[in-house]
Amino acid sequence: MAQLVQFDIWIPNDTAEARDVQERIIGLMEQNAWPMRDCFGVRLSLEEALVNAIKHGNRMDPDKKVYVACELTDDEVKVVIEDQGDGFKVEGVPDPTDDENLEKPSGRGIMLIRSFMTGFRYNDKGNQLTMSKKLGVVNEE
Repeated sequence: MAQLVQFDIWIPNDTAEARDVQERIIGLMEQNAWPMRDCFGVRLSLEEALVNAIKHGNRMDPDKKVYVACELTDDEVKVVIEDQGDGFKVEGVPDPTDDENLEKPSGRGIMLIRSFMTGFRYNDKGNQLTMSKKLGVVNEE
């Protein structure tokens, strides 16, 4: 397995900056001939994870930053996103597919990330997400 690209960056707590780093990662995947389906799922997962870090983790605080690390090989993309917030317990997020939660917006981003990515885990504090996608692997839920 050949290592193609690796980078890490601290970005301001701003959705426009998040979009730029998201496009950088997707651009690298497209340059390496990843299928559109994989690029779509990773793009959506990155958007959800970055917005969660900015809005929920860092609570829109302009003095805080978000760390993003990306590693792209010929068959996997791995992204670490860490905010400077207090963290949370992923188990405490309500299941958006439960009847009583269908009208609530919370939990949908995590559900989408879980469904599109092949790897998904938070650190113990709950302020760092590591997610990965294996080339061409479709999750069976």
